[in-house]
Amino acid sequence: MENPALKRWAIVDLPPKIRFLVRVLTRAKKKKVRGDYKRSWMSDEYFDLIVWYKASNAIYGFQLCYDKANRERALTWLADRSFAHMEIDSGGPSGMFWGSSPILVPDGSFPAADVIREFRVRSEHLPKSLRNFVMAKLKQFLAKQKA
Repeated sequence: MENPALKRWAIVDLPPKIRFLVRVLTRAKKKKVRGDYKRSWMSDEYFDLIVWYKASNAIYGFQLCYDKANRERALTWLADRSFAHMEIDSGGPSGMFWGSSPILVPDGSFPAADVIREFRVRSEHLPKSLRNFVMAKLKQFLAKQKA
């Protein structure tokens, strides 16, 4: 049984009058990678959202990294490969390889309710089309998990 005293807070648990104090997803400047898809990167203390675009500006894929401060995981969707859900082993003291670069390792657990709830609130300043696209893919991944 889960101990309610240990439950982590979520932005939506905060009173509306102080929610504005919490950072929401905002664009970050990133260096172009030669030969890679055009990309944009949005970040806050809970999420990193990296979106890759085709030359036509259609979304090729995205990676949504979440729960960065506790047990960071990444949901990746690519148009030609579908979904992958991984844990990020930081290489730190609790990681498998101390002092090494972060790597993705298999992880099947997806806390859909938490991720969807947080994304809904934290993405309110993103373009509506991007927000709706990612939300639809989160729900699609959840449906695949239940099937």
